[in-house]
Amino acid sequence: MENWSSLVATVTFISVIVLIMTEWMHLTIAAFLGALLLVFTHVMTLTEAIGYISNSYSTLALFFGVMVIVRAFEPTKIFEYLATQIVILAQGQGKRLLLGIVAITTPICAVLPNATTVMLLAPLIPPMAEEIGVDFVPLLILMVFVANSAGLLTLVGDPATFIVGDAINISFADYLTRLSLGGLLAIIAVTVTLPFVFRQIWHKNLDNLNKLPHPQINHPRTLAVGSLIFAFVLLFFTIGESLPIPISPAAVALMGAALAMLLAHHSKIDTVNHILRDLDWSTLIFFMSVFVLIGGLEKTGVIAGLSNVLAVILQQNIAVGSILLLFIVGLLSSLVPNIPLVVAMVPLLKQYLVNVGLAGSEILPSNFSGQLPPAVLPLFYAMMFGATLGGNGTLVGASSNIVAAGISELHGRRISFRTFLNYSIPIASIQLVVAALYVTFRFLL
Repeated sequence: MENWSSLVATVTFISVIVLIMTEWMHLTIAAFLGALLLVFTHVMTLTEAIGYISNSYSTLALFFGVMVIVRAFEPTKIFEYLATQIVILAQGQGKRLLLGIVAITTPICAVLPNATTVMLLAPLIPPMAEEIGVDFVPLLILMVFVANSAGLLTLVGDPATFIVGDAINISFADYLTRLSLGGLLAIIAVTVTLPFVFRQIWHKNLDNLNKLPHPQINHPRTLAVGSLIFAFVLLFFTIGESLPIPISPAAVALMGAALAMLLAHHSKIDTVNHILRDLDWSTLIFFMSVFVLIGGLEKTGVIAGLSNVLAVILQQNIAVGSILLLFIVGLLSSLVPNIPLVVAMVPLLKQYLVNVGLAGSEILPSNFSGQLPPAVLPLFYAMMFGATLGGNGTLVGASSNIVAAGISELHGRRISFRTFLNYSIPIASIQLVVAALYVTFRFLL
């Protein structure tokens, strides 16, 4: 029975990944059906499935809270205003337009999930690019590269980064001191390639700037109060876990969401029902389903078996393991969406550490709240960089890539797998090499 359960859990997980990679089925439907299949085949009970979801409550709470905050302030038109400023600041030069996309996307993606930022900003790019006579496909692709890379600047910028960080209990402030520089280097790597990878736009003179629409910010007083809520969220993201009574990023995001809904409701810029209706429930259900799928692999012993293989290959060599892991995860996350990949890799890595004697079995539970031995942390740091930057490798590597492709298609242009590769191969390769050098010099030497 155990072998049968292991086979079902493995085949189901692989089938879901294949369906997502090939886009034969919407990723949420594929993951949701896969999770339910484990329940209906008695690999786990519904109670156990809900237990695996609840063990990862912090990830779900964080992204629910951020989604509410962003949606609550949409009526102010702040995001449309910012997108227009990119083009205006370009002052007729293609190079300034490209640098403007980098400049406006980076700080937003440092504090908001990258797919959410792309959902907000990407729809504004095609009509503006057409007004000034520029192909909008490269601009969307650049936005995706920057969004995925900027997700490494903070603990909450990318779902994959937060999942790994939550598993090793790294605080927001510790992340800033240890890993944010690596994210900054990833952004710089994109920026220095712009004259070569995006050379046609880089050397182009822009026309028709006078015909651009100039959206105005609505409800400025509400937006001013909202900026205080946003500042509160950022402040407690940074210091919350170091307070005498610690406050997690998830709790801060939920409080910010509650305050944002209160402000939107009482200022009458929107209703609570409209805000909640328009959230990206699809992504939240996808997260929950993936946690169940990985729970099936964990319960049936598949992850333990894979960790034994990893132990034989790497033994106790953390340095080699970290660099090898960075490139392997980078390659895999360019083929497999990085969220399910890191959710699967976290328990596998922990089991490996226990198998080779580098950590005790107390680190294995998903609700482990202690600290891992400092010597093994480079493995998890390498996985963060590999999963996030590897998402730049192909069109299906990250959710923000898929969002941008969908927006492009809505405006009459399909971003093909091959077109994306023309831009992604040089940039993703350079970024992974830079990340490997950073991990080596920062943590391994």
